[in-house]
Amino acid sequence: MALSVASATPCLGRFAADEPGKTLVYLAEDALPAVRSRIEGLCRHRGLDIRALDLHVITAPSLRLDLAADRERLALSLERLRPRLLLLDPLVRLHRLDENNATEVSGLLGYLRELQRAFDLAVVLVHHASKKHGRPGGQALRGSSDIHAWTDSSAYLVRSGERLVLTLEHRAAAALSPLTLRLVETPSGPHLEVGDPTGPIPAAPPLAASIIEALRAAARPLARGELRAELRVNNQRLGDALAALEKSGAVQRAADGWRAAASQ
Repeated sequence: MALSVASATPCLGRFAADEPGKTLVYLAEDALPAVRSRIEGLCRHRGLDIRALDLHVITAPSLRLDLAADRERLALSLERLRPRLLLLDPLVRLHRLDENNATEVSGLLGYLRELQRAFDLAVVLVHHASKKHGRPGGQALRGSSDIHAWTDSSAYLVRSGERLVLTLEHRAAAALSPLTLRLVETPSGPHLEVGDPTGPIPAAPPLAASIIEALRAAARPLARGELRAELRVNNQRLGDALAALEKSGAVQRAADGWRAAASQ
């Protein structure tokens, strides 16, 4: 995405960069030689000269957006470069806050919104999904629900068997149908392409499956209120699902909450 904006070439060979310009990226989990190698491979695939590419990489060993000194350094870099896009990957490596604390998270996201408006740029924030259960879209994001509410557009990438499924969501526009991506190996290096699906994209698991998975992942019985907060589901739907699961023997009611049956 950053390469597309910097080079005015389509992202994934499909999505045009209507307002190209400088981009600034920070990849907290990748060594700088790996970042360079990846960008070079993408340039070779697109027939670009990396020396002419207006893509800039933050090389600082760490970037903590909850620290005033790091915020000031980032703002100075944005003031000097004036990029069209700032890519930060991933959120968990950019702070030392509690991701489940809505107050702390909203303060950090509010700062990023200020950057977006002050410097007239797009902020792309990479975030991980929870591995506890397969809730759809923004409901699967780790931490506070403020993260999902903050976004203007979201792209969710999940693996389904041998396929990668990309689902897009926008605050103020209709979403496209989910896209299937495939990793293509070429002499210039690997890259993603939009591919034709080889079968129907699986739906999100039903509520019953999510309940069982949440109970199995917990080290103790979970109260109904805890399940509601975890699954973000209507109280009536949760009650009906728990009653049906208890009747089938899939879950058991304990004095301090609900637990998955041993056979589950």
